[in-house]
Amino acid sequence: MTSILLTPGPLTTREETRRAMLRDWGSRDGDFIALTAEVRRRLLAVANAADSHVAVPLQGSGTFIVEAAIGTLVGPNDKLLVLVNGAYGERIVKIAQRIGRTVEALTWEEIEPVDPGRVARALDADAAITHVAVIHCETTTGLLNPLADIAAVVAKAGRKLLIDAMSSFGALPLDLSSLPATAVMASSNKCLEGTPGLGFALIEKQALVAAQGNSPSLSFDLVEQWRGFEGNGQWRFTPPVQVLAALGEALRLLEAEGGPAARLARYSENCDILVDGMARLGFPLLLERDLQAPIIATFRHPDRPFAFERFYEALAARGFVIYPGKLSKAESFRIGCIGAVDASDFRRLLAAIQDIMETRSAA
Repeated sequence: MTSILLTPGPLTTREETRRAMLRDWGSRDGDFIALTAEVRRRLLAVANAADSHVAVPLQGSGTFIVEAAIGTLVGPNDKLLVLVNGAYGERIVKIAQRIGRTVEALTWEEIEPVDPGRVARALDADAAITHVAVIHCETTTGLLNPLADIAAVVAKAGRKLLIDAMSSFGALPLDLSSLPATAVMASSNKCLEGTPGLGFALIEKQALVAAQGNSPSLSFDLVEQWRGFEGNGQWRFTPPVQVLAALGEALRLLEAEGGPAARLARYSENCDILVDGMARLGFPLLLERDLQAPIIATFRHPDRPFAFERFYEALAARGFVIYPGKLSKAESFRIGCIGAVDASDFRRLLAAIQDIMETRSAA
């Protein structure tokens, strides 16, 4: 039985995307060079960024591209302010510390959105801050941070904004022709519905040129990675050729679906069906509904005896794979709304959950 992955990535992909991985590619071959150029163009088009930014893909997971962007764009004499309301903001702090950058965290509770007013006051109080990093959709809970308001505050203060859009890029609105942002980082295997193994950053060209020599890493130097693409169209080191081919097909499928707006509509329907159905079954949503992004939803354990491990195994036996919680304070679990899934899949999921809970009650 093929499982449906209801996680924040890896996630369920379409057959066309998987089929694109069946071909072997020579990484220096003209066809592969053309594919790389196509993917870079399409990534910029998703965010309406072709006139201001360049696309720099990198081998590895989403965390790899975040670390590469921090190391490249935040210089040894700069200071990074990270807006933290979940595990992925905390991870950026750890990255900056590990590579020796000056970093400070501005924190909120895991169920609270970033407050742009607090950000403005922090920037006013510390002129040394040069860069601000924020998670667009904090995958710890599924919380959506007020990106446009944060970007406006950072731009007004004359600082540079770095956006981790890992679980939002390709579905939630992101228009870099109007949103002031120095860089956006994301990966192939979330809302773009590709396969894991490739991250990318969309970076303002001027900021990237100015970052020459910043990176403490050979492999993660995005300036040199970009110069390689611009020079001969090739990757500096062996690329994940099949993963890039899958991403190319996934981007074509995104366009055929109607772009990010159409994908957001599908994910929103998935999320609405899920949240309403789980409430009926006794699983309350962790977040206030207006803070919940239609990407991944976090549910509290029900107010009755409940063993997540047994629940997880019972769902997996029925063909549904979900995620445990990632919160420090609340007993919870997460169900993703993204991937090549639709309303019918979530109705079947809810039927399976109802059956599991009724069977447990009867036992």
